[in-house]
Amino acid sequence: MNPLESQLAYPFADELPAPGSVREVVPGLAWLRMPLPFALDHINLWLLDDEREGRTGFSVIDTGVATDPTRAAWESIFKGAMADAPVVRVLVTHCHPDHVGLSGWLCERFGAPFWATTGEFGFARMMAAALPGVDGPSAIPHFERHGLTDPDMLEQMRSRRNYYPSLVPAVPASYTRLQDGQAITIGAHRWRVITGFGHSPEHASLYCDRLNVLISGDMVLPRISTNVSVFAVEPEGNPLQQYLDSLDKFAGLPADTLVLPSHGRPFRGLHTRITQLREHHVARLAEVLEACREPRSAVDIVPIMFRRQLDAHQLSFALGEALAHLHKLWNDGMLERVTGVDGIIRFQLI
Repeated sequence: MNPLESQLAYPFADELPAPGSVREVVPGLAWLRMPLPFALDHINLWLLDDEREGRTGFSVIDTGVATDPTRAAWESIFKGAMADAPVVRVLVTHCHPDHVGLSGWLCERFGAPFWATTGEFGFARMMAAALPGVDGPSAIPHFERHGLTDPDMLEQMRSRRNYYPSLVPAVPASYTRLQDGQAITIGAHRWRVITGFGHSPEHASLYCDRLNVLISGDMVLPRISTNVSVFAVEPEGNPLQQYLDSLDKFAGLPADTLVLPSHGRPFRGLHTRITQLREHHVARLAEVLEACREPRSAVDIVPIMFRRQLDAHQLSFALGEALAHLHKLWNDGMLERVTGVDGIIRFQLI
């Protein structure tokens, strides 16, 4: 366990649910753990007792990706933990494929409505359709403007297939809107929607005051920092500032809140973790600011922030994150941004 993790409390220790099984967190709320085909090899999903329009069954929060192992795990849960009861509602925290990948499959199978914020629903539909701006090829000129000139790496990026439509083959055509501050009843409990920004367009976390439980999605994770990136579709965005501002919305929750994250283990120590995340970004911003005593592109910043070898997939996220830190400093008036005669954008200390 790393030093940051040791400052948090893990009430379930290493009692992880195996694929195809569930673990009760509190009465009426179960924890599912599904495999992912990435370096981050799992996602936590949540199954809640629910009843809607005379149908007694379950609400699902997040779905996993559309792969055979995930579908097989769901089939085991349908027959086992769910005892053939239906899914009566599918809610997603945000549009990333591990969260929304099987939403269409689940909604169609059970005739269940799809719940999401407008921002996440819209982006999921855009990315599943591979619309220009959010598809793979749109990222190439974006990265080139920010210093990616290595021909081998550019070729690797060009040859990468657009993985989103394969992992999210269908997003429901209609949805029920989740909004910030909205109270929704799931089973015997009321949950309040807390929207967050920076990691995705309009991420929805859910907090139940009676249970003192926060389903945090990707906004607060116990071990890793949430990816915050500038993407081609919003090339002048300031997502790091949005993310840090969003953390304020969790600061008023009780210190002993049980946090159910999308990755890692459920934990207590929400305020400690928020402090850790803020300190992490303060340190990265200081490194970036110091480096920009000389003009630096986002590509120049990547090895300062990520001191390991990166493949094409990892580099795309690392570049986005480096640019997010540069853009915050630029928006704060600490860096100036200049486009050189070579067409590359660089940042320098004012």
